[in-house]
Amino acid sequence: MNSKASAIVDRIRELEAELEIQVAEERRLMGERLGKGRAQLDRDIEKMHRSLRIGVLRYISEAQISVILTAPFIYALLLPFAFLDLSVSIYQSICFRAYGIERVRRRDYIVYDRGKLSYLNAIEKINCTYCSYANGVIAYVREVSARTEQYWCPIKHALKVRGQHKRQRLFEEYGDGTEYQQRLLKHRDALQPGKEPGARDLE
Repeated sequence: MNSKASAIVDRIRELEAELEIQVAEERRLMGERLGKGRAQLDRDIEKMHRSLRIGVLRYISEAQISVILTAPFIYALLLPFAFLDLSVSIYQSICFRAYGIERVRRRDYIVYDRGKLSYLNAIEKINCTYCSYANGVIAYVREVSARTEQYWCPIKHALKVRGQHKRQRLFEEYGDGTEYQQRLLKHRDALQPGKEPGARDLE
């Protein structure tokens, strides 16, 4: 990656770090605290939230028929997600250990905190838990596959690809074969335990 591209990547990281600080400040003003890794709200806000909750019976009675009919199709994906979760966990446990790649911490990607919100009824909490799991698994698998790509093929695409993982920024330019094997070893070395920056540092 050339110096200009590196400078742009560094600036993006700085802006994203500023954004995290701003979001944290807005949460503080709203009354949210992070204590022992758990989101907590002030008692007054908690009481107000409970008053906003819609009862389960009312929630079901007001639901669109299309939502009720399609719900089984949504939740049917739970088994494939669980199978993917298990398969990738086994894969990285075996292969990453063999390759010397620092393993991805699953708990950094699959987080259950929205189910604690008092303005959600039981069904909404179940829905939030499902979405947290499904999207968390996808993010977890994405990071595992990104580290795998960095180990085996850290080369940018020639064509524009939507939704690329952020490790792509650090990959080698397409078509630049000069000393590629030596540079490949550097990418692999960066994945070793203790050297891996982690997802937050890449954001």
